[in-house]
Amino acid sequence: MNGMNGMTTEDPACRSLGIALEEVAAGRARLRMRITDEMVNGHGIAHGGYLFLLADAAFAYACNSYGRVTLAHSAQVTFLRPVAAGDELVAEATERVRYGRNGVYDVTVRRPAGEIVAEFRGQSVTVSGRPDGSTSEGKHS
Repeated sequence: MNGMNGMTTEDPACRSLGIALEEVAAGRARLRMRITDEMVNGHGIAHGGYLFLLADAAFAYACNSYGRVTLAHSAQVTFLRPVAAGDELVAEATERVRYGRNGVYDVTVRRPAGEIVAEFRGQSVTVSGRPDGSTSEGKHS
């Protein structure tokens, strides 16, 4: 995981939500999160933003697994089943293709028993420097 170019094994947003990084490899990542009472919306189900965030985090780890700063260009999510407080979710990201500085990644969010609750597709772009806009000598794309 040292090759992730500034991404730590637990970023602050993930850590604050209890998202755990279980695995990262070239073009792949798996994260886990339990839905808390604070993540439920007015309908009594998990707010879609939390499912998106879990999938987006898996996408981020997968596309940054090559050690170059890579950011989301765009993403979409399809919610397939409602999720309740107390449910544990697993997000698995898989690289579909990398071409030039771009990539396409799919993330499946499911319950541990295998029931799929959401599908996410993200498009990435590799950039020079760091996400905060600064550059480091000798570390340009």
